[in-house]
Order: sequence, then C-alpha cells, then structure tokens
Amino acid sequence: MGASEKLHKIEVKEYDQLVQTVKPKPAVLKNCFWAFTVGGAICVLGQIIANYAISQGMGKTDASTTTSIIMIFLGAFLTGLGVYDEIGQRAGAGSIVPITGFANSIVASAMEFKREGYVFGVGARIFSIAGPTLLFGFVTAVLIGLIKILLKG
Repeated sequence: MGASEKLHKIEVKEYDQLVQTVKPKPAVLKNCFWAFTVGGAICVLGQIIANYAISQGMGKTDASTTTSIIMIFLGAFLTGLGVYDEIGQRAGAGSIVPITGFANSIVASAMEFKREGYVFGVGARIFSIAGPTLLFGFVTAVLIGLIKILLKG
C-alpha cells in the first residue's frame, strides 16, 4: 500500500467523522408520532366514507370500492394543489402507506414530467415511481393466487 493510498484512507476516515458530527439527529419519536397521527387520520377518513356509503344502502364490497375511488381522488387532487406534499413533509411514511400515497406518487410523477411533453414526458415516465410498487403488487397477487389454487386442488 502506497503512501498516497494511506493518506486517502485517512482523509476518508476524517471526512466520515466530520459528517457524523454535523449530521442532524432525526427526531425519531416526533416522526413516529406524526406518521401515526396522519396515517391514522387518513384511515379514519376512509372508514368514515365507507361507513357513510354502507349507511346509504351500499353493500360492503361496493362501499369499499367507492371508498377507494374517493380516497384515490382526494390524494390526486391534494397532490395537484400541492397540499399532499406539505402533509408528506410532516408525516413521512404516514402519508405514503395508505392508498392516497399511491395516488400521490402517480400524480407527482405526471406533474414532474409534464414539461417534457405528454408523450415522452408524462406518458413515458408516469410510472417511474409507482412502477416498482405495481410490479411488486402484481407479482404478489399472482403468487398468492397460485398458492390458493394449489392448496384447494
């Protein structure tokens, strides 16, 4: 090992130590509180919508579908207004996990790539963030379906 390599390793080590001293410490408890509160509030809103739909005579399946549609619309609408990003800044994963977070990821991608045009911007890149989520969901659904078929047969 040459002298320059030793010097480089020392510099890297010193830099890492400096980064550790100036890096802000995350407020884990506060972040968990906000994620739980906002995620819970989104879920409570969804439950209120579902309960209202059921009270209006819908079956449980139809009420669930209606609730999903309304929650996706609200997530997309609030993203378009820039409100959902503000919620996400405070809530972190609490705003990402519910179905509204999925709508946010799709609309945010579309808004980001809109300036590149509708075909090569929005059309080509709209699923850049949500694509892996969709792929994981599809693969998981297929595997669960196959397992269910195999266990029945």
